[in-house]
Amino acid sequence: MSGLVQNPGMQTWSSHSPSSTPGTGRGKHRPRATVHREEDSEGRNQGLVGAVEKGTIQHFLRLAQQGTEEKERERALVSLRRGLQHPETQQTFIWLEGSMRTLVGLLTSNQALLQLEAARCLHELSHSEQSAVAEACLPATSYLLTYLSGHSSDFIELCLYTLGNLIVESEAVRRQLLPQGIVPALAACIQSPHLTVLEALGYALSQLLQVKEAPEMIIPSVLGSTLPEHILRLLQPGPKLNLGVAVEFAWCLHYIICSQVDNTLLISHGGLSTLGLLLLDMAGAVQRTEDTGLELLACPVLRCLSNLLTEAAMEVVGGQNQLEDERVVAALFILLQFFLQKQPSLLPEGLWLLNNLTANSPSFCTSLLSMDLIEPLLQLLPVSNVVSILVLTVLCNVAEKGPAYCQRLWPGPLLSCLIGTLAFPDIEVVGQSLELLQLLFLYQPEAAKDFLQQSGLQVLERHQEEAQLQDRVHALQQTALHQ
Repeated sequence: MSGLVQNPGMQTWSSHSPSSTPGTGRGKHRPRATVHREEDSEGRNQGLVGAVEKGTIQHFLRLAQQGTEEKERERALVSLRRGLQHPETQQTFIWLEGSMRTLVGLLTSNQALLQLEAARCLHELSHSEQSAVAEACLPATSYLLTYLSGHSSDFIELCLYTLGNLIVESEAVRRQLLPQGIVPALAACIQSPHLTVLEALGYALSQLLQVKEAPEMIIPSVLGSTLPEHILRLLQPGPKLNLGVAVEFAWCLHYIICSQVDNTLLISHGGLSTLGLLLLDMAGAVQRTEDTGLELLACPVLRCLSNLLTEAAMEVVGGQNQLEDERVVAALFILLQFFLQKQPSLLPEGLWLLNNLTANSPSFCTSLLSMDLIEPLLQLLPVSNVVSILVLTVLCNVAEKGPAYCQRLWPGPLLSCLIGTLAFPDIEVVGQSLELLQLLFLYQPEAAKDFLQQSGLQVLERHQEEAQLQDRVHALQQTALHQ
């Protein structure tokens, strides 16, 4: 009938039975990150002029290595970096004998400007979607990892984004970085006072948490480190909350939760209460201003809450389940109205959470009724089939709690809305409408009489020949006629 449902990322929601396959969210991987600086932006605009030939690459490398003046060497690396923005130049570079050895030598030199430009060249290479390019960068990865413990926040940020990009395409890169201690290195970075470093760290960690071997080889190490408690700290609402940092770490938390390695640990660290308070904070923010950017944060936060609520272990954690607060429902409806106006694609995320809140909680169902939220919920029915199914599933959660709840649902606009959804062409929408009507007729016989008076049986007849609906249509006809 209804129940807690694992949110499978961006897959279509087509059933209200629990899903056994957790999703990972933002497609296969995040877009490769670029460090946005004025000089980089200028370099990019000037560099997109075509591929650089082998001889020119050799010339730039020779000047960078043997130039008589530091400025001349730096300019050669800048020119090389601009050339490496082109995929053909990247391919030429990695197959050029000694090219990566020279670049790594410059990366490890004792001249800061040359080091920075060499790192930027590696960053350009990291944008490639070819695993061969990422694997060619293997000799540099251990140095990039070492430099995470340095003093320059700009350099650390650059190394993090580069590592994050390289992690995506190459299993060989990940095999090298894991025993070298990438997880402890990232755990050390999370205590940085620099927001740019934290945002880059969140990006790199989110890339690492998405790879296919993450549940077995990476997430247990992450959960065994100090990262979870610091991630939750960075998601706590308040004046210190930074949107860019929070977005990155909310996605990190989502990937950890979807792995289902040990969600009880996250709950014991206060994950539910932190996310619940963050939801309240987001609802307050969208009420204060229309242009908040918080829709970027809303998606991972809603998914984290939805999926943590599916944990059976939650029932034995006791006081850590601090979501029994009707303010959460009120905040969720504020966000649903915001999504309806600004970001309709996020409506299923909010409704998924509402389903998991109401599935096993009479108190949350009571909150829906006492705050007169049934009518606003019904207004979402025409948005899409996915939204309709989720709205109807939430209403089933309320109705199945028994006669007292169905009595509160009745009278009102519910019946006329359900007769309308029975005319929808989508079989799943119709099927869920039948489920809700069956509950309503069972616990509130007056609804069945009104259904007959509104020509409900004639509406049902159009579905009598549909194989997937025949049994439920017949059962509902019998219930309506014998009340």
